[in-house]
Amino acid sequence: MIRREQVSTPGLEARRDRPDVIVEFLFDEGLLFISVNNIGNRPAIRVSVKFSKRIIGPDGKKDISALPLFSNIRFLGPGREIVAFIDASHSYFRRKQPTQIAARVCYSDSEKQKYEVTIKHDLEIYRELPYLVSRPADPDCAR
Repeated sequence: MIRREQVSTPGLEARRDRPDVIVEFLFDEGLLFISVNNIGNRPAIRVSVKFSKRIIGPDGKKDISALPLFSNIRFLGPGREIVAFIDASHSYFRRKQPTQIAARVCYSDSEKQKYEVTIKHDLEIYRELPYLVSRPADPDCAR
């Protein structure tokens, strides 16, 4: 039997003694990343993620959403996270990449109980978000 869920906080207490894998899009200093994170307290086995839209990398060719990372993570320990770079946000939006993306996450626990969750994301929230551009250190100040 596969448990199908929508992510919400009311059922969080009931999910403490099992794996709980989520997929998030992270915005950090103008860069976008995808995170696969087991927020549960038990290992997740055979984790796979299917995205509703293709996510193309900064080279304009590589399909980030089709990376082997998303097809079979054999083991993801409790509290463990894998993060993959997507692109700089300004480049991502300039190239008209998708902003409405759903991620379907499937995984099992060590007792072979299967879980499935679909998480909907709206990357549009990052489009106008300001950020600081880091400057390289001034070599004259290092002396």
